[in-house]
Amino acid sequence: MPAADPLVRATRAPRRDATANRDALITAAALLLNRDPSVSLEAIAAEAGLSRRSVYGHFATRDDLVREVSLRGAARIAVAARPAPIADPVVQLASLAALLWAEVEHVRVMAQLTVRGPMAHEVGEALAPLRKAVRDVVRRGVESGRMRDDIAPRTLAHLVEGAALSVLDEATTQRLSRAEGHRLVMLAVLGVVGLDWRTAGDLVATAPELALPPEQATGASSTPPTGEPA
Repeated sequence: MPAADPLVRATRAPRRDATANRDALITAAALLLNRDPSVSLEAIAAEAGLSRRSVYGHFATRDDLVREVSLRGAARIAVAARPAPIADPVVQLASLAALLWAEVEHVRVMAQLTVRGPMAHEVGEALAPLRKAVRDVVRRGVESGRMRDDIAPRTLAHLVEGAALSVLDEATTQRLSRAEGHRLVMLAVLGVVGLDWRTAGDLVATAPELALPPEQATGASSTPPTGEPA
């Protein structure tokens, strides 16, 4: 039987075990970085069931591995946090904030590292579609009179993002419950766009689109956000 064409061999998909090992490293890194952002490469390799040396077959440095974990997470959030269209832009914005919280609440430390860390610029590019969605709903809210119009919509959208991140910071340090984080992130963004606290509270409590969804059974969600005992 003739030998396989070298070009064909070079363009074949990676071996199944190599792909599985890479995925195992990414999964292990996401888990351990959420417990300790300074976790060693040796610990990540051990969690993945691999040797430290084998890591370098997939990632040249620890930073490259962390970058891959961060960018994958940002891309997943950008795709997942897309609420169904809602006529009221205020409810739409709160729904978007709640969806974002649902995506990051079980990996709070890792999410904070992703958006606040040295790769913030790269992560920001991955989150560009999500940021555009926030700008669009804020612009719609301002134009409809449902949101404050004394601040330019683009600036207001930036402030909304900052409010959501401040809740992530608070949740990471104070270990807010899932339900309290869900409520707080919506109240924070609604306050920024001009709703008074009573109106925002009533809306969050009564709008069916803003109800806390059932908790999904995932391996990550069973681990306390900081890696401390529950």
